[in-house]
Amino acid sequence: MTRIEIQHETTYRYAGPVSLGPHQMMLRPRETRDLHLVRFDLNVSPDARIDWSTDVAGNSVAKATFEDASDRLAINARMVVDLTAQVWPVFPISADAASYPFLHSNDEITDLGPLTTPQYQDHAGRLSDWVEGFVMQRPTDTLSLLKDVANGVTAQVAYQSRETEGTQGPLETLDRGWGTCRDFAVLFAEAARTLGFGARLVSGYLSNPNADLVGSAGDGSTHAWVEVFVPGAGWIPFDPTNQSVGAANLIPVAVARRIEQVAPATGSFIGTPSALISMDVSVRVAHLKK
Repeated sequence: MTRIEIQHETTYRYAGPVSLGPHQMMLRPRETRDLHLVRFDLNVSPDARIDWSTDVAGNSVAKATFEDASDRLAINARMVVDLTAQVWPVFPISADAASYPFLHSNDEITDLGPLTTPQYQDHAGRLSDWVEGFVMQRPTDTLSLLKDVANGVTAQVAYQSRETEGTQGPLETLDRGWGTCRDFAVLFAEAARTLGFGARLVSGYLSNPNADLVGSAGDGSTHAWVEVFVPGAGWIPFDPTNQSVGAANLIPVAVARRIEQVAPATGSFIGTPSALISMDVSVRVAHLKK
């Protein structure tokens, strides 16, 4: 078991006092069989009313509403988690789903719904053709196929950090030949959906004590990966940026159908766009001794 402390700070600075609209924050880690949340503290300045809710995907969402104008908004989250995920996990995939293609049950088809449907237009079938290149034969081993596709993303796309917001579409990433962890995740999720799998985007943090992984700044940063549903095993984490399977280095915060739905903090203010001087984000990940 590994105990990890994460500090996530976001600071907005404005040219003068502005009226702050509601802000939504998705910063509280998702507890799973591999992750136990020991402590979570959220502080917002200026003072705000914080209301908590759970969204349709089971994510914890905090909504901050403000009364006073301010020239600065600071959102500070501190959390401690215990991570028990195995480095080399074994996934108990159902015998009926061990080989691809396979049939989902009627309930799975209903519940997965749009998670099996590609979100980006591909009228010419370019992404479909690209994905088919990994299907050597039918039937083929399900887990091996998913690993091949995830590794194929990394083999054909170079990792490159990008400070600007937003995410590239899957074909844009393939055409450019480079992308961030968000772009890698979107490409792999769309590829899995093209094959008929249910896939969801995940945002969270990357634990990198050996400094041998990419997609992080220093010891850790916000990170993005994908979970694919396979009967029997359930949601299997794939991090195409680091060619890894399983949750050994991953601390999930939010899951969703689209990457835009899992932003750590979103909100508004009343004023001209030029009123926002800067937005600074700092994430620190540390391993603690128990």
